[in-house]
Amino acid sequence: MKHLNKLVAVICLFVGLGMQAQDSNNPWALSFGANAVDTRVSAASSIKEQFSQYFNAKDNWNILPSVSYLNVSKYVGDNFSFGVTGSVNKISNFVNPRVGKGPYEVTNPGDLYYYGVDADIKYSFMSLLKCKSFEPSAHIGGGYTFVGEVSSGTLNGGLGLTYWMSEQVGISVQSTYKHSFDDTRIAGTDVASHMQHFAGFIFKFGGKDTDGDGVYDREDACPEVAGLKIYKGCPDTDGDGIVDASDACPDAAGSVAMNGCPDTDGDGVADKDDACPEVAGLKALKGCPDTDGDGITDLSDKCPNVKGPKENAGCPWADTDGDTVLDKDDKCPTVKGTVANNGCPEVSEEAVNKLNEYAKTILFNSGKASFQKQTFPVLVSITSILKEYPTAKFSLEGHTDSTGTPASNLVLSKDRAAAVKNYLVENGIAADRLTSEGYGDTKPIGSNNTAKGKAANRRVEVKLVK
Repeated sequence: MKHLNKLVAVICLFVGLGMQAQDSNNPWALSFGANAVDTRVSAASSIKEQFSQYFNAKDNWNILPSVSYLNVSKYVGDNFSFGVTGSVNKISNFVNPRVGKGPYEVTNPGDLYYYGVDADIKYSFMSLLKCKSFEPSAHIGGGYTFVGEVSSGTLNGGLGLTYWMSEQVGISVQSTYKHSFDDTRIAGTDVASHMQHFAGFIFKFGGKDTDGDGVYDREDACPEVAGLKIYKGCPDTDGDGIVDASDACPDAAGSVAMNGCPDTDGDGVADKDDACPEVAGLKALKGCPDTDGDGITDLSDKCPNVKGPKENAGCPWADTDGDTVLDKDDKCPTVKGTVANNGCPEVSEEAVNKLNEYAKTILFNSGKASFQKQTFPVLVSITSILKEYPTAKFSLEGHTDSTGTPASNLVLSKDRAAAVKNYLVENGIAADRLTSEGYGDTKPIGSNNTAKGKAANRRVEVKLVK
């Protein structure tokens, strides 16, 4: 008996290291404690009498003052478990059938040792109760019982109740009726049908919890990572109610709407995607504001309060001369002009006439393309007028009188027109705005028979190229 007690103590110490509630996760259970054998049930003449002294432990029960039973069971599914029980006792109180209406006689058959080996199928009713601390059960099975020198097979059935003090440890009581197949009610000759009561501790184990988070692997959605029971064993590092596996920002608390990420400025763009996380902005601009609504973020907009194109850094194009042609398109940004002339002023007929009036007074040295001294103020005036129309193009046409040969006059007219062009270019007029040509004496405007007419024919004309 001492050895049995030590064996049970060692087994319990070992099992206690990994006890869990017995179910599909923790299928194994170990129970041990004391048992009591009562032979009155088969001696009574009626069911009423069988149970009238059910708890009369003093007169009817046989109990050893030590651990006297050990049960090992395994959950097999759908609230059923299969178990095997070994028990030991000593029969010193044997209830004999009464004679007539006399009292039941309790005798000592000789302190017969009792050994039982039983197997049963148990059904748990815990799933029917709201209180999960109590587990009522029913069981049925069979076994073999040894009493003294005799033995017999039995058919067993009974009820039990377990109170779970924790998920790991419970207190169990059970009563089993054992119907003997060899019952003559003669102690020491056969095994009488009897009741056997059990009371002890139960430990259940066998579940696997790889990450040690208290959620068994079978129910753990994240069995390799410690988590919380409310999230089926998955972690929620930032505590925002979204498990890390579904959280786009597992280390920063956020909202469901933001897929677990924070949105500091509340603009609907998660901080991780927000180029301006401290200032509310637009999704289309990665969370940055655009005060003037020109499609350029304030951060990149040089004129954040005035609409402008991206090409001008968010600022409106200037129109310095106010002619409605923007400076970027205005060939004359500081001088008012017309849209048709790219922002430059149109050359008026008056200006052309004025140019030609000046041109008529250009004097050359006789037979040469060099200017007389008094001509330079005239050239300055022509230059000034051309600068007023910076995009206008002009042709310079040279003419002579009939003095000399036509060939020499043609050369002289070309040279004089070119001399005027060269002067203008040297004084700031773009060369691509000017062309020069000479016509000799072929286009007279006066008579070459008079001095006045010849003077008129020696000229340089300025014409607007359209």
